[in-house]
Amino acid sequence: MALKSLLQFAICAVSAKIVFAHQVPLGNTNEQPETWLSKYGPQIDQPFSGPLSFSHLTYSRCLEDESAQFDIAVLGMPFDTGTSYRPGARFGPYGIRSGSRRQREFRGYSLAWNNNPYEQGSKILDCGDVPVIPFDNVLAMDQMQVAYSTLLDRPIASGQSAWAKGAQLAKDGREHPRIVSLGGDHTIVLPILRALNKVYGPVSVIHFDAHLDTWTGYPGTVSEQSRITHGTFFYVANEEGLISNSSIHAGIRGKLVGLGDIENDESVGFHFITTDDIDDYGVPAIIKRIRERVGDTPVYLSLDIDVIDPAFAPGTGALEAGGWTSREVKRIIRGLAGLNFVGADVVEVAPVYDHAEITGTAAADLVHDFLSMFMSQSSPTPHTLPGSWPRDELCFF
Repeated sequence: MALKSLLQFAICAVSAKIVFAHQVPLGNTNEQPETWLSKYGPQIDQPFSGPLSFSHLTYSRCLEDESAQFDIAVLGMPFDTGTSYRPGARFGPYGIRSGSRRQREFRGYSLAWNNNPYEQGSKILDCGDVPVIPFDNVLAMDQMQVAYSTLLDRPIASGQSAWAKGAQLAKDGREHPRIVSLGGDHTIVLPILRALNKVYGPVSVIHFDAHLDTWTGYPGTVSEQSRITHGTFFYVANEEGLISNSSIHAGIRGKLVGLGDIENDESVGFHFITTDDIDDYGVPAIIKRIRERVGDTPVYLSLDIDVIDPAFAPGTGALEAGGWTSREVKRIIRGLAGLNFVGADVVEVAPVYDHAEITGTAAADLVHDFLSMFMSQSSPTPHTLPGSWPRDELCFF
């Protein structure tokens, strides 16, 4: 038994000697070690690493850094105390930025848009989040309005105009930056419209949503502030003269009290497109109706993520079955390029209800579409590329 153990020890010793004899140091240990920069280059952020900003953009606290200039700002509004059902959209800006991690400035070209919004000569900056107070809605609404106005009043960063009609539509005759807001529940649009009104006057709203959001109030409303929720803010905006009588909803399918809701909605200044209209009339007809409705007016686009079917965007507070697919919504948005957009938002993303970040990823991709939309003077046309399907071979039934 002792002889067997001695033999095993000898075999192990010889094996170890052979293994270590073949190990080669990465470099001469007597030399000065190389630095990371000299050996591997810049400390790049991987899609899954680095500080969290939208698409790894430069991040600036623009509200306090008055020297920060931009043509387009991405601004988070982590507010969700206007919601009537499931809260959680205060984490929406985080969820959307997290969903954007695979997007980058140098890899932003889209075949669908035929452009990279980051290479069009405009400076795009992530301006962080408004530090919204979660305990007082009156104060929070003022904070969001002041924050939006602060950025809207900055001079544009680029020397060239990114939006030909911007100066013509503004009351002061100069071009203002545009802001893509990351909600937050849908109530954030009221302080945004208040801020925009000071610059452009009443604006037309293109409203992607499963719900009208033009109700007069919820049961139990006993104070002026309690009237303002994520389902009533458009009604209040109309009372304040913030929206024009040329606005339109797209993707409506939520339950109503009755047809009186539609009559009230029309009095607020909206026409509407239902979810089912896409089956009856098709995407081109929907695009045409939206464009004809808002015309040449200044336009604000607000997109509630629940316009998309819960199969594709479950991370939201008020789910409605039977929505549009993310592809259909993206296709409609491309058809709206060239309108006079003064701003846009994606709201009601609530990551706590999401699965595998599919809602945050969809929302982040829509923000990328908004950036391309801002940069485009007209809707992109189908192009022929090597290896693509020739247009004259497509079959339409």
